[in-house]
Amino acid sequence: QVQLVESGGGLVQAGGSLRLTCAASGSIFRMSAMGWYRQAPGKQRGLAAHITSGGITGYADSVKGRFTISRDNAKNTVYLQMNSLKPEDTGVYYCSTVGSDYRPWGQGTQVTVSS
Repeated sequence: QVQLVESGGGLVQAGGSLRLTCAASGSIFRMSAMGWYRQAPGKQRGLAAHITSGGITGYADSVKGRFTISRDNAKNTVYLQMNSLKPEDTGVYYCSTVGSDYRPWGQGTQVTVSS
């Protein structure tokens, strides 16, 4: 069983940066593709960025060129560096597995971007 703890969110002005961290416990982390999902107010949760166990990354068009996902398998941690933030990036950010039937959720971390 994997437990996930997200952190690093906050309030930032448009154009600013934040770095999110997801600490995972559990043996399957290193074998799993991981992703950062986000849920804006009143909208469904969607995948913003993902990274395979081997480090191949992918991004939603809305964040491409601004967000960078990375992972440290030795620390069971996934990061999301967010630059040039926009008000539409506001939402709760969660990390979880990608492409797996097993998709645990942590409490998420709130990101608020003011204009």
